Amino acid sequence: MDFNIYEIGEESVGMLKEIAIRTFDETFASTNSRENMEDYNARCFNETVLRKELKDPESWWYFIEKDGKLAGYLKVNVGNAQTELQEVDGFEVERIYVLKEFYGTGVGKALMEHAIKLGREKQKSYLWLGVHEENYRALRFYEKFGLWEFDDHIFMMGKQPQRDVLMKMEL
Repeated sequence: MDFNIYEIGEESVGMLKEIAIRTFDETFASTNSRENMEDYNARCFNETVLRKELKDPESWWYFIEKDGKLAGYLKVNVGNAQTELQEVDGFEVERIYVLKEFYGTGVGKALMEHAIKLGREKQKSYLWLGVHEENYRALRFYEKFGLWEFDDHIFMMGKQPQRDVLMKMEL
């Protein structure tokens, strides 16, 4: 497999916005209202928000290309940048998204392996993430890496509360 994983800089905010909206829509549009999807995309994937998040020294963003084509992205956090927990020894995978056309090609596996490697390099004791309880494909994917459910939280998708499963693994 020919993968290229590289850190995203502020100069790539337009590409990041485009792939973030596209992968989020591909993942969740079939189970959410268009209104809630548009609200989420407008709040979370506008260039102002993305630029601010790209500058956070406790977050790292990566693109992955397969055979020279942009295929997905990854966002990881430590410290106060973590969306929950914010424990000093925790390493959060906040976003790991792959374009649908690259499902089953090893892109997601390469991103997850990269996240695990980063967590170990940063000497964190565990990796954690949240995943929608009905995203069965993702749940199975994370279980293959040895993550287990340890809690849950409510994720607001526009005006609709949804349950996310919180999963973790020791590093």
